[in-house]
Amino acid sequence: MTATSRKEKAAETEAALKEAAKRVFAARGYLNTKITDITAEAGRSAGSFYNHFAGKEELLEALLADISATGDSTAEQPGHSPDFSTPEAIRWHVATYWHFYRENAATMLALRQASMINDEFGRKLARFGANEQEDVANHLAYVTDAGLRLPATPQLTIAMMYQLIDSFAQMWLLSPMPAGWNEPTDEEAIDALTRFVYRGFTGRDF
Repeated sequence: MTATSRKEKAAETEAALKEAAKRVFAARGYLNTKITDITAEAGRSAGSFYNHFAGKEELLEALLADISATGDSTAEQPGHSPDFSTPEAIRWHVATYWHFYRENAATMLALRQASMINDEFGRKLARFGANEQEDVANHLAYVTDAGLRLPATPQLTIAMMYQLIDSFAQMWLLSPMPAGWNEPTDEEAIDALTRFVYRGFTGRDF
C-alpha cells in the first residue's frame, strides 16, 4: 500500500468514526456511549479508534473543531448581509444558525452533556458561543447608523440574540417535545425568531 493510499484509508476511517459517533450520541447520549459502541457502529476495530483519538473526549473535540470550521465559512455563502437594520439580513443569520443547529444537533447535545461533567468542555462550549457572537457583533453598527436605538449595549444585545436563538433551537431540536405542544416547521421557527429579534433590535415590525 502506498503512502497516499494509507493516508486516504486513515482519513476514511477517521471520517467513519466521527459519523458513527454522531449517530450513537444521538441514540444513546454522550454520557452513555462507549468507544466500543462507536467502533461497532462504524464497522471498525477498537484498535483503529486509538490510531486517531486518545479517547471519546478527543473525538468530541474533533467534532467541535469541524462545526467551528463550518461556522467560520458561513459568511461566504450567498445572501449574506451584515446590515442588521433590515429583516432580510437578520432572517439570513437566523436561518443559517437554525439549519446549522439541526444538522449538528447530536454534536451540540453531546457537548452540553460533556460540559456537565468536564469543566474544560464547558469552557470550550462557552468559547464557541462567544466566537459565534463576535462574528456578528459589528453587524449592529448598521442599526445605530440608521438612527435606531439598541435595547442595550452592543455586547449585551448580541448576547441576548444568541441566547434566544440557541435556547429556542435547543428546545425544539434537542429536548423532548412539551406535552400538548405542536412542533413548528423550520420556516415557522425561523420567521418567529426573525420577527422577535428584529423588533428587539429596531423597535419596528415588518
